[in-house]
Amino acid sequence: MANPKSKKSSTPRNEPLPDRRDGSKARPSARSPKRRSFYSPAEVHEIFRRFSVQRPEPKGELEHVNAFTLLVAVVLSAQATDAGVNKATRALFKIADTPRKMLALGEATVGDHIRTIGLWRNKAKNVIALSEALIRDHGGEVPDDRDELVKLPGVGRKTANVVLNMAFGQHTMAVDTHILRIGNRIGLAPGKTPEQVEQELLRIIPDEYMRHAHHWLILHGRYVCKARKPDCPACVIADICKAEVKTTSIPAPLVPIGPVGTALESAAQ
Repeated sequence: MANPKSKKSSTPRNEPLPDRRDGSKARPSARSPKRRSFYSPAEVHEIFRRFSVQRPEPKGELEHVNAFTLLVAVVLSAQATDAGVNKATRALFKIADTPRKMLALGEATVGDHIRTIGLWRNKAKNVIALSEALIRDHGGEVPDDRDELVKLPGVGRKTANVVLNMAFGQHTMAVDTHILRIGNRIGLAPGKTPEQVEQELLRIIPDEYMRHAHHWLILHGRYVCKARKPDCPACVIADICKAEVKTTSIPAPLVPIGPVGTALESAAQ
């Protein structure tokens, strides 16, 4: 009896893998079906065009003076508000804006400065440990490579993506709770995990908008498409939005708004 023919893979083994937008060469898993955006390329382009008109130069809300203090601030922001982190780090960054200065302060002094932040003891340890690692492995400089960043104590993929985007201008997507919620609520990038949402957003967002895309989405989630009750009348993409929970299809006037912290956005919190 002849042996049955073995099934051959549809992809030749020697065929080179195409570079993905996140810099990896991994093949997509055949076991997990892709969850695609509900929006056409034209609709995605229009969404981010409107965000770019509304906030031409969006800024992150964490205060920092260089790549190192940005890295520290993002590490401290886990399970804490940006306002709370800023309040704790203003005095700290005045005396320790480099890894060597931070290391010289010591864990106890760093802890005293950030005592008002949740999980401050563990975070103080991480700040000292990552300062040591930067000095030992990178000459005191923050690396502009995700694989190197995530090796640092207290640094995960989201933190690395924030630093790469804000400090080095790379087209990364840092998926926080706001972006994870928006990706699924409006169907822009459905996904069960932050990385699934990240990969879909990287796939669909036009290159011309990638530099500021994660800030636009975060600010939209923080001030408009809020967790408890979306403020649909204030939404500039209400006519495009496919969320089941939306309350209007009439978009808000598309006009530039002031920087974060103005009375308009403070009132929206």
